[in-house]
Amino acid sequence: MKGKILYLIFIVLISLSFVDCAKRGNPQGGLRDSIPPVIERAVPENYSTNFDDEEIRIYFDEYIKLKDLQQQLIISPPMENAPIITPFSTSKYIKIVFTDTLKENTTYSINFGNSIVDNNEENPFEFYKYVFSTGNYIDSLKVLGTVSDALKPLPEEAVTVMLYEVDENYTDSVIYNKKPYYVSSTLRSPEFFSIENLKPGKYLLIGLKDNNNNYNFDPKIDKIGFVDEFIDIPTDTTFHLNLFKEIPEFTMARPSLQNSQKILFGYEGKGDSIKIELLSQAPPDFEYRITKDTKSDSLYYWFKPGIESDSLLFKVRNNTYSDTLDVRMQDKKVDSLTISAVKTGTIAFDQTLELTANNPIVSVEKERMELMNKDSLFVDFQLRLDERSNILSVDFEKTEREVYTLTLFPEALEDFFGQVNDTLSFKVNTRTTADYGFLSFNIEKAKSYPLIVQLVTEGGVVTKEMYAKEEQTVFEFENINPANYNVRVIYDTNENGKWDTGDFLERRQPEEVIYFPKLLDIRANWTLNETFILE
Repeated sequence: MKGKILYLIFIVLISLSFVDCAKRGNPQGGLRDSIPPVIERAVPENYSTNFDDEEIRIYFDEYIKLKDLQQQLIISPPMENAPIITPFSTSKYIKIVFTDTLKENTTYSINFGNSIVDNNEENPFEFYKYVFSTGNYIDSLKVLGTVSDALKPLPEEAVTVMLYEVDENYTDSVIYNKKPYYVSSTLRSPEFFSIENLKPGKYLLIGLKDNNNNYNFDPKIDKIGFVDEFIDIPTDTTFHLNLFKEIPEFTMARPSLQNSQKILFGYEGKGDSIKIELLSQAPPDFEYRITKDTKSDSLYYWFKPGIESDSLLFKVRNNTYSDTLDVRMQDKKVDSLTISAVKTGTIAFDQTLELTANNPIVSVEKERMELMNKDSLFVDFQLRLDERSNILSVDFEKTEREVYTLTLFPEALEDFFGQVNDTLSFKVNTRTTADYGFLSFNIEKAKSYPLIVQLVTEGGVVTKEMYAKEEQTVFEFENINPANYNVRVIYDTNENGKWDTGDFLERRQPEEVIYFPKLLDIRANWTLNETFILE
């Protein structure tokens, strides 16, 4: 018996030793490595002069890899053919192989941003820059400045800042088709930039949100900011770049047939002066309507009666554009009339009930409509039809905690094709005044008028707006849904009632926008008073 007990004890001890060995073979816990890789040497050395090598090697004390190199790497001046930079996986060194002929007497900088990380924990070796010169000295001048967004409270991240040399060959078109002489980025800080290792000269300074990373300005997708005048280097001036999205040059897409009597004309650019003229033969009783799509840059061309033809030819023009466009015709049935509410559910006291239709509304019979509250009492209302957007607004005085039902009896609305509605009902309701917030916003020392004052969500949506044609200090916003908001003030210099963007070729900056410096917490049943001194 005693022998069996000793045997069992022996087995248990042996088992525990295996468990302990397993634990030692797979350690748990411990401090996380937070030390970035360290450069041991570079060949040739950083800041070398009279550089004539075909490759560079940068050695580290541990295995590293390159993370998001394409987004992080900045080479200044840019090269026509980008160098090959490895490793593609992991290594103890970075190799840069040049595939382009380097310019004579030029200082180059290769900024890796945060792309160099160690292999295990991805600790970054931040903003490492390798600099060399093909001449006998390193250019040491710099340009400093700030970046903002013309319409948003904060600038875009990773804005590319560029200098173009202004010489006898310079034209404004260089920003569209040539690479800049020097380039930097706001990777380190979105609101500040520094372009270093520059030589003396006259330059154009611009900033780009370069979405396709090609160092060229593409107005369709890029934002741009520029300094009005050329700059002379060396300089002690700190420059400012205010980035904006240009309105692209006007172009028309090929029109597309939606049904036998409805054609879609898509476009880019300003669409407020577009004229569409049918050139094909039309019957004597021909009529047409044009409506604007509320969600895209598109116009709908409606016509009657239908035209039996293989194609229709149109002339489309505006102030700067003219072209003839054809549409292949098919036998597609006209859509039946459908009417819907733009918004259902709760509406604020200063909102209207809006209806829209899939076909143009041409006739409204108020006598065939009624609006009633929850007690079945009639409520007076007013109608307004916006033919361009094809929206019918129903405006009426609202009270708290009420439910309103709008009924459209048969033939209350008639569309362009003579179709009418059946009986339809739409319901909306109201809350109490205490469910909303109130903002009294005081503006002092405005330098000019008119002013546009906007209440903007954190996502950039304008929820309320006030316009002052002449001096006004108090702006009161009512019926605000509780949330966080920004307030921005726009100097409407051309007095057209809206913010206007800039244009590089016209050397026109966007209209000035100033944000109130703090986010406002609008609460229900609460009045907030703020003062904004514009200086």
